[in-house]
Amino acid sequence: MTVGNNLKLLRKHFGKSQDDVSKSLGLNRSTYSGYENNVALPSLEIISLVSDYYNISVDSILKNDFSSFSSSQWSKLSSSWKSSAMGSKLRVLTAQVSESNDELIEMIPVKARAGYALGYSDPEFIKELPTIRLPFLSKNRKHRTFPISGNSMPPVTDGSYVVGEFVQDWTTISSDTPCILVTRDEGIVFKIVENQIKKDKTLLLISTNPLYEPYSVELKDILEIWIFRCYISIQLPATIIGDDELSNSIRAIQKSLFRIESKR
Repeated sequence: MTVGNNLKLLRKHFGKSQDDVSKSLGLNRSTYSGYENNVALPSLEIISLVSDYYNISVDSILKNDFSSFSSSQWSKLSSSWKSSAMGSKLRVLTAQVSESNDELIEMIPVKARAGYALGYSDPEFIKELPTIRLPFLSKNRKHRTFPISGNSMPPVTDGSYVVGEFVQDWTTISSDTPCILVTRDEGIVFKIVENQIKKDKTLLLISTNPLYEPYSVELKDILEIWIFRCYISIQLPATIIGDDELSNSIRAIQKSLFRIESKR
């Protein structure tokens, strides 16, 4: 058994090309090819990136001989993403509570927006956030408030705040649900979600403004998901896109085009 051979078998099992993997890992294709062909030994840091990419453990790569894997063993390895999507690998949510032990709703200020993807799991970061109370929301759920920028999600306007309810099990999210996502690359994102987890382990993100094209995000790139519950704005909502039926029709066409492109 060699690590290089395991990397090659993993890639082929998940239907990826060397270009796919090397780009995702931030490597040159020739460098990654060298790892697969045992020209060079990948560092532990590279192996850790590979484990994140396939959503499997580092030990699985280092201690198994994939060339001897049975169909059931491959199936078990391939299904490991479910534990992440269903919340068994997600962190325990850090939260603030009042003196009476009631959970408070943290508000992410605009200035802290960029740093949230790095500090979301840091108790000290969360503790410094301002808090609000919204008594009409369920006390049995955890909520948080996020700043929104841009015009991709009318009637929610630029500068508004959206309040979300924390989701532990991402597989339970129904398609066409507005959600706040915290991703590794984009940070805080507010979109309509089409749940494609069972199909290809992704979520399709759609704007209510049809001028913005839908795009998919892989589960491994998502840190948190919050279901939209309400929004706070100092501006009255305005109809800036036009007829709702027209907007819905355009979004339906965009979905169809996205599916066609993804099959090529």
